[in-house]
Amino acid sequence: MLRRAKVTIVGAGNVGSTLAHWLASWNVADLILVDVVEGMPQGKALDLSQSGPIEGFDLKIVGSNDYSATRDSDIVIITAGLARKPGMSRDELLAVNTKIVKSCTEGIIKYSPDAILIVVSNPLDAMVYTTYKTSGFPAHRVIGQAGVLDVARFKTFLAWEIGCSVQDISALLIGGHGDDMVPLPRYTSVAGIPVTDLIAKDRLDEIIKRARMGGGEIVSLLKTGSAYYTPSSATASMAESIVRDQKRVMPCAAYCGNEYDIGGYFVGVPCVLGAKGVERIFELKLTDTERSAFRESIDHVRQLCAQVDKLLLEG
Repeated sequence: MLRRAKVTIVGAGNVGSTLAHWLASWNVADLILVDVVEGMPQGKALDLSQSGPIEGFDLKIVGSNDYSATRDSDIVIITAGLARKPGMSRDELLAVNTKIVKSCTEGIIKYSPDAILIVVSNPLDAMVYTTYKTSGFPAHRVIGQAGVLDVARFKTFLAWEIGCSVQDISALLIGGHGDDMVPLPRYTSVAGIPVTDLIAKDRLDEIIKRARMGGGEIVSLLKTGSAYYTPSSATASMAESIVRDQKRVMPCAAYCGNEYDIGGYFVGVPCVLGAKGVERIFELKLTDTERSAFRESIDHVRQLCAQVDKLLLEG
């Protein structure tokens, strides 16, 4: 009998529980929801399981407060951490979420030493670095969810502006997550038509700015939380590509050593995601302007990671 894939989601809040919903509805894998709040992951797992007869999935979905339930997971997705509040930058989340993500990673690797780890917690570029440093896993098995979300926001705003289906838009961006992302209009098209032929530069710049600040816009509207539908959907698509070995090309926070001369940090780059995790990184030929923006983004990632190194050293 074929063994069904097993995906663990650490953090059963809005992002984690919605992520479980996407994965279950797509019939991707058996699911484990883990959270420190007693009863919460168990209740959400039970509720989601009971939707199976209606939605047509037949999966094992379990909630737990104990990492032992996650044993032999194929993929573990970390969504745990303090959510960003109005007026709070991602950098301000650093100290508290480094501690949380470090603890989660330690619990994960004890029971699933061969898993592929996907990190969603913010500030993303620093948290995936925290997971990498704590786990000791090979770099291709540690991935940050960032670019898929940012691209989805960018595509949405472009479709609204043009008045076309989002399915006809192909877009790409690189660099850090959110505020630090570097959209690439040169690699963005609508059914093959360059977006620069359809939208004036000043208007395109406004759309890029809105996409870059997309997370903050939602935080300011919600007042008491942050985005979760699209972050969870983006993460689910990454997990699906890995579980089903689809080898989809997605912009993810991947470890770049010699690539782009980055020298050992996780930044958003186009990757092939398959059964082994990050199976290939595409190196783009950047213009001087694009390279300058990319370098600025990477410099900020380096600064965050230097703070993480200090926090990890302090324990």
